Amino acid sequence: MANTYECVVMKEAYGGKGEVRLEMLLGETELKDKCGLFARVTIPAGSSLGYHEHHGNGESYYIISGEGIYDDNGVKRTVKAGETTWTGDGSGHGLDNTAGKEDLVFIALIVNK
Repeated sequence: MANTYECVVMKEAYGGKGEVRLEMLLGETELKDKCGLFARVTIPAGSSLGYHEHHGNGESYYIISGEGIYDDNGVKRTVKAGETTWTGDGSGHGLDNTAGKEDLVFIALIVNK
């Protein structure tokens, strides 16, 4: 039987637009000190996750559905279903779905250093 963890709605996350929803897939008990986050994230059409940096950890996104503009340390590119991103310790990223017509859904994993 699957565990149910909290759902978090972030308004203007990291200076982005609109809201971002996080459905926690594992909790602190399972993640311990190895991972900071394992969640299904939804960025609705018209919203964005603002640019932010990682210190002491790295983060990967696996895009499940939708399409958006990924900012990888100032280099922007389109990401879509089936693609994976990585932002290492000391680097930054953001994800924009403001021009999208559908939700952008991905799995986010933060790995602690």
